[in-house]
Amino acid sequence: MKPEDINWVRKQFKNNKVWVAADKRGQPIILKNKVCIKYQLDQEHQYWVNQKTVAEIAADGAPRNSLKTDVNGQSTPRSREKTPSPPVTDPPNAVSIHTDGASSGNPGPSGIGVVMAYGGHEKEISKYIGIATNNIAELTAIQTALMSLKRNDLPVRIYTDSGYACGLLLSGWKAKKNVALVRAIKELMARFTDLKIIKVKGHSGIRGNERADQLATSAITSCENTTE
Repeated sequence: MKPEDINWVRKQFKNNKVWVAADKRGQPIILKNKVCIKYQLDQEHQYWVNQKTVAEIAADGAPRNSLKTDVNGQSTPRSREKTPSPPVTDPPNAVSIHTDGASSGNPGPSGIGVVMAYGGHEKEISKYIGIATNNIAELTAIQTALMSLKRNDLPVRIYTDSGYACGLLLSGWKAKKNVALVRAIKELMARFTDLKIIKVKGHSGIRGNERADQLATSAITSCENTTE
């Protein structure tokens, strides 16, 4: 297949968001039970990995069941997509924030993206954070957003596609790693009178989430281009 005939679709590989080579119908191209992936769209390096290690991105950021091949050689998800939840309406005068983290290698070069909106104004943060895991990047994005707020008396709604972050910060998961980072974020959260962290489905057309992802990945790309 010619390079111009390849489409790159978003999937998940070992808890990291990657791009997978696909045909014009969006179906991953499978050769000898392997698919071609890369961590950034503009990078030259590509990797062939077992198709079973590549999964759909679930609503909570965790991998769905891996892809399977039908009788025609086409890959299809093992499970159907769930019906998306109805949109959440922010309270009046709320600060609306979308955050995302990305890691090229997991661990590897990592970046964060934050989109903050309030009263018709919008602020974006794109920052390279060094070598880290995807989970650290997701948490750091939330921490950075909280540290950027100048007032704690306004309603704050933070939207993230990280099931890991929501589990630790909302569902009472006990942190086995990144303990200090989680503790620092919880201390920041306690300062706000009305703060909610809301899990959204990643790469589902939510403008803030898509933009936060672009900011996170571009932070990595910008740093890699600077060091070359």
